[in-house]
Order: sequence, then structure tokens, then C-alpha cells
Amino acid sequence: MAVAAYFVGSRLLRLTRPCTGSLIVVSVLGNTGYLGLPLIAATLGSGALAAGIAWDSLISGPMFYIAAMAIGVGFGTRAGGTARERLSTFVLRNPPLLAAVAGLLAPAALAPQALVDVAHGLVYALLPTGFFILGINMAAEAEEGSLRLPLTRPAAAAIALRLVLAPALLALLSALIVAVPKAYLVQAAMPSGINSLVVAHAYGLDLRLTASSIAWTTAVALVAAVLVVAL
Repeated sequence: MAVAAYFVGSRLLRLTRPCTGSLIVVSVLGNTGYLGLPLIAATLGSGALAAGIAWDSLISGPMFYIAAMAIGVGFGTRAGGTARERLSTFVLRNPPLLAAVAGLLAPAALAPQALVDVAHGLVYALLPTGFFILGINMAAEAEEGSLRLPLTRPAAAAIALRLVLAPALLALLSALIVAVPKAYLVQAAMPSGINSLVVAHAYGLDLRLTASSIAWTTAVALVAAVLVVAL
């Protein structure tokens, strides 16, 4: 996905480096937590949540605090000039990475089954919470003058990459290599994640493209989900 987004942004659309970085980030980061998990629970049942949570934790998590942050460092305007400065920026402006390392080092006793059950129950609260957070971020971008929502060519490219190419690639791999749970396919088809704004702010990517891509992919994904459920 990152390679395809880079090719589309830098070669086909001739975007600036920060805009290309934004297109890559919104293409690789899916909203698998706030939107994906509630949709899985609602459409596939609570029995599919384990697979959805596994994807969110093992794929989306590292994709955010390792891949997306690294893309931000490489393409952003506020990451430093030298390789040493960029490496330092990657670590110091990346609290999720430090938290993930701490979580891996923590003993299993800190995550008893009771807390796991509570976490599963909280999944149903993620959907309204996610839209609330999205609304707050969109309002902030509007105040800063970064929020513009016309369907530009870069935003259309983000829709195609995030909502069409990403699930199509997983479906193809599933058909050719090994079948994957349906929850994985749902997660792969989720719109651009809200965390894309975190990366854009932290490292100086294009905020306007990031915000519009999140808004457009979310709108298209929600319409598609309603149609699928209705049919």
C-alpha cells in the first residue's frame, strides 16, 4: 500500500513531498479501532471480535507508531534536517511506541481475564466515541484553516487506495495463499484512521489532504456499510 500510494502521489499526481507523505499515511492507516471493531461486532457478531482485535493490535498498532510515524519523519517538514535529528524526532515524538514497548514488558498478571472482558464490552462504545473525536479534530482543523472538503484528485486517490486497493489486496492474498477471517477483510476496508492527523501534526505533513481524506473515506465507507447491511 505504501509503495502504491507513493507512486500515485509522487509520479501520477506530482504532489509535494508533505502531500505525498500524507497520502501514504492515510492509505496505510485504517480506522480499525473506533469504527472497525463496532462494525465487526454489529455485522459478524461478538464471536468475530477476537480476530478484529488481533488485527487492530498486531497490524494497525505497529502500522501507526512504527510505519506511519516513520513516513512522517521521512516526508514531513518538521522532522529535522539530518538523519540523526530525524531519528531523534521519531522517538521523542512517538509516545505510542514507548507505550507499546512498556506493554510488552509488563507481566501477564496486569491483564486478568476480568479486564479483558471489560475491554470487549467497551468496543460497543468506540463507535460514538470515534465520531466524537473525529468531529473535534475536524473542528480544530477548520479553525486553523486546514479543513477543506472538496473531492480533489488526491482525496479521490485516498478513497481508491484505502477503500478499494487495500481490501482487494487482502482478498487476493486470501484466495491465493490462505483464507483469512471475515473480520480481517472488514478491517482492511476501513476508512483512513484519525491517527493520521497525529502524524501530520507531529511531523509537518499536509493537514488539508489528511483531514479531507479522513472525512471522505469515512463518508464513503459508512454509505457502503449501510448498503451492505440493507441488502
